[in-house]
Amino acid sequence: MSGGTSAPLVVVGDVLLDIDLAGQSRRLCPDAPVPVIEQATELPRPGGAGLAALLAAAEGREVVLVTALADDEPGRRLRALLEPHLEIAAFALRGGTPCKVRVRAGGQSVARLDTGDGEARDGLVGPRVTEALGRAGAVLVSDYGRGVTGHAAVRTLLTELAADVPIIWDPHPRGEPPVPGTCVLTPNADEAARLTERDDVRIEGTGLSATTRRGRYLAERWGLEGVAVTLGAGGAVLCNGAPEPFLAPAEAAPGDPCGAGDSFAARTTEVLADGGSLTEAISAGVRRASDFVKAGAAAAVAERLARTGSPRIVPERSENAWDIIERTRAAGGTVVATGGCFDLLHAGHVRLLEQARRLGDCLIVCVNSDESVRRRKGPGRPVTHSADRVRVLQALAAVDAAVVFEDDTPVPLIDRLRPDIWVKGADYAGAPLPEAETVRRHGGEVVLLPFLEGRSTTRLLATTKGITS
Repeated sequence: MSGGTSAPLVVVGDVLLDIDLAGQSRRLCPDAPVPVIEQATELPRPGGAGLAALLAAAEGREVVLVTALADDEPGRRLRALLEPHLEIAAFALRGGTPCKVRVRAGGQSVARLDTGDGEARDGLVGPRVTEALGRAGAVLVSDYGRGVTGHAAVRTLLTELAADVPIIWDPHPRGEPPVPGTCVLTPNADEAARLTERDDVRIEGTGLSATTRRGRYLAERWGLEGVAVTLGAGGAVLCNGAPEPFLAPAEAAPGDPCGAGDSFAARTTEVLADGGSLTEAISAGVRRASDFVKAGAAAAVAERLARTGSPRIVPERSENAWDIIERTRAAGGTVVATGGCFDLLHAGHVRLLEQARRLGDCLIVCVNSDESVRRRKGPGRPVTHSADRVRVLQALAAVDAAVVFEDDTPVPLIDRLRPDIWVKGADYAGAPLPEAETVRRHGGEVVLLPFLEGRSTTRLLATTKGITS
């Protein structure tokens, strides 16, 4: 089974119109204990399969959306939101376009109003739908229980495709089972539980173990390559016949999760379309969903569509060293910095960093690049590449940021950082510090801190060599 970037990514499923009425609430209504939403702004966006298709198109891909649309005012609004970004191959929706209105105050939903009873019923789908699916390099089925995935002609076309292109099925408890040959199912934990119960199968328990058993049951039940159960802030767990499940953890992403599942499914489909493995696809899907939530999730999509006409959202940029220094100085705080190779981080490093952080309001660590370490320590060093050393350092609660420098000493970097306090270990006592003059020229001071005796990278390496030789 293979896909390719030259063929379009086709999204098949039910489209909804989602609208956020967002404002502020500072008081209750005088005639009922309900909040008054003031200065409300209407922010419409495609929902369901429409959001998944829009997110895939936002990455620059050719995307075709196969769906059912009604010729009513919400249906026309959906077309206007989608057609600038992707191709629509639609057949008739019987009834009104489903519309969901979230009333939000201060970033919190206080009510939701659902209208529209439209369903896709059997009948002709037309040549555009047949042509679109015939050109597909990969298919994402986004089932929202409104009938598109149950349409007889659509299911026949999908079944014929399954042997040649990857089909990713994002299910709904009221929706349809995946067609034979589907590659992977992507329910959330609640959907996985409800799908197993729909078969009158009771898998007791909660947590990862029970979720994994449900995923394995669904994979076997429908003959799937895998089932990737999304776990919200926990990431996603892939059950694909291997003895142990594969867990793709998520990075912390506080915020509104609305649409995160669509983001996950869209990215998973993209990676499989490009020939990636299931584990690569699931990992990439989790990363994309985390970024999506960090960037404001579906509400951000609506806001950008209204403001710029573009669906593309960019995750909030993490603060770097310069941002942290600027923020600290603006608040009248003290900037502390230190430097070193930090090759094989050990207890002595950790103690020094913790002590240094207590001297001020932020701690910036200057890290020798790989070439800089080699020049100082010899051809066998560093043991750990600079990117990994930075990642380990930034995982420490005491470290606010780490910056790699290429020079033999951190002096040029210190000239830019201008720390209020520069920290070194007491093992440098009595030795000339090349950075001291630069620190003091900017009004800072050099401080020596106690070093934990007997701990050093050189000693660790010597001990390891003795064990392995």
